[in-house]
Amino acid sequence: MPFIKRLGFYLFGISIGIIFLAFFFKKKTEDTGVYFCYFPNCRTLKDIRSKPMYYSDLVSTQLLNKQIDSADIVSLLTRGDVNFGNSDTKSVPCKTYLVEGIVNNKEVIATVKNCRRKATIQSILPASN
Repeated sequence: MPFIKRLGFYLFGISIGIIFLAFFFKKKTEDTGVYFCYFPNCRTLKDIRSKPMYYSDLVSTQLLNKQIDSADIVSLLTRGDVNFGNSDTKSVPCKTYLVEGIVNNKEVIATVKNCRRKATIQSILPASN
């Protein structure tokens, strides 16, 4: 069999396989809500969301006064950006992260203390420009 014909079969098989994998992974992501985090920002936020969430007294007051909503906090911890430069990532036993994002069309900065078994939101304050 000539090389060109074998190359054609190979490329045809590879293209079918790539299409199948793309379809399979897209379907798996939509059905189960699982997605792949490779970057530090995504991995940190996913780690925080995977633990039981606690609120400080300041954040509890904001929730009671309806300044923020728990859905806003979930959105912030899903779409926010972790400011690693100003975060304390080396402290033991809990690391402290600054998560920047938009809540109610306002830029805010949340301080999150990420411990081994729980995550505590210390504060959610407006970002100073």
